Amino acid sequence: MSEFEFSSGDYREPQITIHSDTREILANARRDIDRYKLHDYFIVDADSHHVELDSWSEILEYIEDPVLRRSGKSMAEIWPNAKNLALSNHPPGLTMQDVGGRIPHQAQLAERVESVAGEPRDLTLVRRAMESMGIAMQIVFPQPMLEIGLHPNPDIENQLIWAYNRWFTERILAQEPRVKSMLALPFNSPEGCLKTIREFGEKPGVVGFLITSQRQAPLFKNEYMPVYRELEERGLPFGFHAGPDYSVGKQMNRFLSVHAMSFVTCNMVHLTNWIINGLPERFPKLKTVWIESGLAWLPFMMQRLDHEYLMRQSEAPLLKRLPSEYMQEMFYTSQPMEATNMKLLESTMEAIHAETQLLYASDWPHWDFDVPGKIAGLPFLSETAKRNILGENARRVFRL
Repeated sequence: MSEFEFSSGDYREPQITIHSDTREILANARRDIDRYKLHDYFIVDADSHHVELDSWSEILEYIEDPVLRRSGKSMAEIWPNAKNLALSNHPPGLTMQDVGGRIPHQAQLAERVESVAGEPRDLTLVRRAMESMGIAMQIVFPQPMLEIGLHPNPDIENQLIWAYNRWFTERILAQEPRVKSMLALPFNSPEGCLKTIREFGEKPGVVGFLITSQRQAPLFKNEYMPVYRELEERGLPFGFHAGPDYSVGKQMNRFLSVHAMSFVTCNMVHLTNWIINGLPERFPKLKTVWIESGLAWLPFMMQRLDHEYLMRQSEAPLLKRLPSEYMQEMFYTSQPMEATNMKLLESTMEAIHAETQLLYASDWPHWDFDVPGKIAGLPFLSETAKRNILGENARRVFRL
């Protein structure tokens, strides 16, 4: 009997630990493949994660600056608690994503993995998740490093992002064509962004670039325009990946509240700046993707920005259309898909033109991940819409 099974009359809570096998946790997702007849769907997961801190010692070796590289390695060797954190700004004392310790598997994927010569452990775990969910291609991001926009030292941020990008493209992407990534940009440095795009933009598996949305960068500044132009000319999408930011929740006493608000507000700020400053007009061919903010905020933003714009059009002189019309041409990932009110969800999908603009995302292995069946089971979507959202839209956006 597996740890997820129990006999009738002898109920016990399923236990998910850091040692739980990915394939057991995703057993229901595997059953959904038959339930929703997903065998012939082309399914792309537009947002998933691996625990890069488990490979931190390898990543530190890729730091270009020899002094900083030595400093990081020394820190990892000397300080017991810094082994997987050296130089990063990940706040382990505030890691509350694990629901009070009840769902800790995203903190460390310590399940048993048979050693395969030359294959990184991370890759084996990614493959297990893909096979369990019936995913053809998966776009994989780091986890704690998505907080790097709040790093107190911009130079270290640049070095860590460069090191991670080198490690991931060489050790992971080069070995598995079904695994893709939108690599992070060191957005505090426009020059560093251009260097990153030019170095990694044609590497196998790189399908775009993103910024971590928890940051204070004013993305409308002129020094960023060459970055957007470079992405547009290369046909590479530009993503904004949301995450937790405790500065947003200083008046909040529960992580539930911080999680509900901060994952949305960081992208609300960037999206507002992007549209009101006319960047969709300046870079009309640059595809933008808004990641891990859910969907419920989008109709609000459409109405709010349209309302304000119609009263103060002189402050957004580059716009030729309503803000909501630009939003309908942007792309959004589905997770976490708020589905407590199906009528509201249906209206939201209609408002954002989900059939052509929404990309399925699991956000695996986070505690609030969504499996493909969550899209396939929506009663108001047509067969074409389901196929588009689960994979065909991503095929078009990322040129898969």
